[in-house]
Amino acid sequence: MIVEDDADDRLYFRNAVKQIDASYECIESWNGAQAIKLLHNLKQLPDFIFIDLNMPLMNGLDCLEQLKEDEKLKNIPVIIYSTSQYQKNSDYTSELGASYFLTKPTDTKQLPQLLISAIEKVRQNIRPL
Repeated sequence: MIVEDDADDRLYFRNAVKQIDASYECIESWNGAQAIKLLHNLKQLPDFIFIDLNMPLMNGLDCLEQLKEDEKLKNIPVIIYSTSQYQKNSDYTSELGASYFLTKPTDTKQLPQLLISAIEKVRQNIRPL
């Protein structure tokens, strides 16, 4: 799942996911509030949630907090997907429960490999419940 207010960034993300594996489904939301509502209506939850930090209505930090407080959703790994390169943002989102912080690339051709790398790093740190 990608939670991102910029339509172009959602398109780049969706295309990168399809390049990784055409059978993958990418659920999209344009803000945190919509994402939470959508997640509660899904029959099958996503394997990962990628969240942008700066969005209208409910930003990425608030969305992350609500996800981690929700019994149904708290175990889904969340990867922050932002233009921010500040270590402070990475540290803070980690404290809130994010599994990884991925800075958006300036060259979208790099995105598929960056997504694979982020997912692999998250999977290495996931512990069975």
